[in-house]
Amino acid sequence: MELRQLRYFVAVAEELHFGRAAERLLIVPSAVSQQVRRLERELGADLFDRSPRRVRLTEAGQRLLPEAREMLAAEQRARAAVTGCAAARGDRLRVGTSTGMGDRLDRVLEVLTGLAPDLRVELASVSTAVRLEQVARGELDAAFVRGVEEGPDGVRLVPVWRDRLLVVIAARHALARRADLELAELAGLPLYLTARRNNPPLVDLVVGACRDAGFEPVPGPPHSSLQDTLAALGAGSPGWSVVYAAHAAQLATERVAFLPVRDVSGHGTPLVLPTAVAVHRDSPPARLGSFLEACRAVGASDRES
Repeated sequence: MELRQLRYFVAVAEELHFGRAAERLLIVPSAVSQQVRRLERELGADLFDRSPRRVRLTEAGQRLLPEAREMLAAEQRARAAVTGCAAARGDRLRVGTSTGMGDRLDRVLEVLTGLAPDLRVELASVSTAVRLEQVARGELDAAFVRGVEEGPDGVRLVPVWRDRLLVVIAARHALARRADLELAELAGLPLYLTARRNNPPLVDLVVGACRDAGFEPVPGPPHSSLQDTLAALGAGSPGWSVVYAAHAAQLATERVAFLPVRDVSGHGTPLVLPTAVAVHRDSPPARLGSFLEACRAVGASDRES
């Protein structure tokens, strides 16, 4: 039995809906369902009555709920008990960063300085796969990752915020005058996008959203750098791309426009990737408490703004 499984169980028990629980946890519903099923197999009992219309706790689930909440509360108390001691020692924290974070990283570090002023942070920029491997091996204490449902053995994922994607098109394009758009309106334009091997979650999200909108995206030219893509679009090359909303402010130029995307019902956006912090599952350093608190504070401020 893992604390992650209990955390997912409690979220479903409180929401009585796997989709809403997944949204609250900033992960996909299939990951929630999978971990709850594993917990049920380990306990040898169904925790939920599932039907197409509603989800209800079984008697076993009702008995487990208060115990699960107490175990999660005990975890938080244990972390809080040692976080202050570790920060007071002036420890080092090694963090793997992700591209396109915009000012979020600066804000996390600013909040962290207030929480643990003696904590020294060292940043490393490597690919997502390498980041996760280094956390598993203890070479990194934490790493930001997007769209990852489950880490390798020895790694757990702590959701912190959701990264929204914006569409980028030439500022002179007729759609650039719009406040927002639907993906279907881009069906005839080439899509400038990195190869899937470089960023599977991003590519799967964008291509899947296009298919949900009723079209297969037209492949653009071979991918180069983001800066080259923006330059090509700004110069009038037909096409579109995507950037993280948090990064858009740093990329602002009069030659391209950044537009939010509506889903087919006219609400929200189909282009969102959950961001998590990957940490070692068994014995994460106590100083991570302040770091995760800083990440959650930044995520909360984004939701309120």
